[in-house]
Amino acid sequence: QVQLVESGGGLVQAGGSLRLSCGASGRTLSGYAMGWFRQAPGKEREVVGTISRSGGVTDYADSVKGRFTSSRDNAKNMVYLQMNSLKLEDTAVYYCAATFYASGYAFSRTYTYWGQGTQVTVSS
Repeated sequence: QVQLVESGGGLVQAGGSLRLSCGASGRTLSGYAMGWFRQAPGKEREVVGTISRSGGVTDYADSVKGRFTSSRDNAKNMVYLQMNSLKLEDTAVYYCAATFYASGYAFSRTYTYWGQGTQVTVSS
């Protein structure tokens, strides 16, 4: 069992930055690929970015490419999402998730463990 806890969300002006953190307990995260997802009111949950077990491979949704960066520190059992140049449309609840599968990272059904989410609100 893996317990995930996100932190770092908040209110930021458009153009600003936030860094989300995802901490784990129960098991080491090094055995899991990780995903970041978000869900805005009235919309379906969507993938934002994914990161491989080692952190060597990352992928991002087109809407955030060039602005968001995911990283991880397996020694600290932490995963991060650096969000720059935030836009109004980035407002959502952000979730981290963990999977032991080797593919399908863009799909929420691939992930076994989820955090509770952290709210990110971008204002004008």
